[in-house]
Amino acid sequence: MKKYILIIIILAAALFFVAGCRGNRKAAVRNAGGKINVTTTIFAPYDFVRQIAGDRINLFMLLPPGSESHSFEPSPRDIITIQNSDIFIYIGGESDAWIDRILDSMQTENMNILALMETVDVVEEEIVEGMEDPGDDDEHDDHGHEEIAYDEHVWTSPKNAALIVQAITELLCEADAANAGFYRQNAAAYIEALEELDAAFEEVTAGAKRDTFVFGDRFPFRYLADAYELNYYAAFPGCSTETEPSAATVAFLINKIRAEQIPVVFHIELSNERMADTISAETGAKKLLLHACHNITKRDFDAGLGYLDLMRLNIESLREALN
Repeated sequence: MKKYILIIIILAAALFFVAGCRGNRKAAVRNAGGKINVTTTIFAPYDFVRQIAGDRINLFMLLPPGSESHSFEPSPRDIITIQNSDIFIYIGGESDAWIDRILDSMQTENMNILALMETVDVVEEEIVEGMEDPGDDDEHDDHGHEEIAYDEHVWTSPKNAALIVQAITELLCEADAANAGFYRQNAAAYIEALEELDAAFEEVTAGAKRDTFVFGDRFPFRYLADAYELNYYAAFPGCSTETEPSAATVAFLINKIRAEQIPVVFHIELSNERMADTISAETGAKKLLLHACHNITKRDFDAGLGYLDLMRLNIESLREALN
């Protein structure tokens, strides 16, 4: 992967040099049709942008619908898309280190760049009881000190989503002042919908019989759990690249479901679901999807499903899991 990214960066530098020799190619692209170019890496901010800006912009998402984000590798076309962006939005965590290297190879003075993790208060990833511990796989800095791993899935809390939408709106208004009123009006309506979503999560979790849920998968919902004071057990932390748990981890989750009579075992979108299937078969717990909105299937993408739609489905799934 690192070797592949190095090749990509070299190609990016070459592409930028060619573009520079031809004049301000980025400005020419920006002015085509009078629309600015906005690029996001993943689905959640892509949907936020389209709810705010509609068809007033050219909007691109690097992660193809239906693909798993942890195995994504950028293509030279992706590099060109980033280079031609007026606004570029990415997560900004350790998994996006390749993006930082690519951006360092470009001249970005005329590009507005937003890292989602800089718009909210981030929390450290945690290893809860029973979870696979990455141990020796932890990253270290140049001095050998262990680097703190922060949970990157900041958008999974509607409270955070509202802050992200506000930050995106400011960038859009700065880059395209002619449409600022349109963007602010749409953002206000969307934030109101997010506040209603937040209230619905509060209602479900506050009135539930239990406050614990179980994931037979990675757990990208730390911000959601913190927002509504929920406890959780899972096989892996949210940013883990592992998919095969140890027998001890599976046994722990099975025993936890049995002991606490938990009715649901969750998996995330685009998962192989094998672990959740095993736990469900052993315990009788119902297997359900809790959607992290990291990416979306091609079918749902084509159907126009968005963050609000998926999170409303999550509310009903949580209602079943906590009662």
